[in-house]
Amino acid sequence: MKVETCIKERRSVRKYSEKDVSEEVINEVVSLARYAPSWKNTQVVRYHVIKTPQIKADIADHCVLDFEFNAKTIMRCKALVVVTVIKKVSGYENNGDFSTSKGDRWETFDAGIATQTFCLAAHSKGLGSVILGIFDEEKICQYIQIPENERITALIAIGYPLEEGKAAPPRKTVDELVTYY
Repeated sequence: MKVETCIKERRSVRKYSEKDVSEEVINEVVSLARYAPSWKNTQVVRYHVIKTPQIKADIADHCVLDFEFNAKTIMRCKALVVVTVIKKVSGYENNGDFSTSKGDRWETFDAGIATQTFCLAAHSKGLGSVILGIFDEEKICQYIQIPENERITALIAIGYPLEEGKAAPPRKTVDELVTYY
């Protein structure tokens, strides 16, 4: 798949077929996502994959701050990916000081780049995905073991799409988005 096609055709998918997503396919997606750039090539993003129905149900029932739309998506997906970053690496110097005025926000940049790369890689493998941002990190940690040196940055629901891809919603023009000086 050409990169232009992948970018233009990838959509947020919230309904999935019953077809299982194998560990092999997920590993292929992670293998591609690991090429996402990161602060000083620190590669701090980690992927915790939940396929166990009861754990997904617990997270849907107790960890999405009563946002029913996310709860339904989690119950429908074949795998829920908990994206984390290793804390206090991105944006830090060896002595623990911040490298820039952005402070610890570099972790979020790295996680965002890796999360989008993961979703594009998933699309290239025929998977649908949606990034979920409404969740309670502490409660999720009650259901899966996240190492203490990591923090959760996003959830990604994945599975084979139930429906064919829909057309992209209208996009702003390039002139609306870019300013030259």
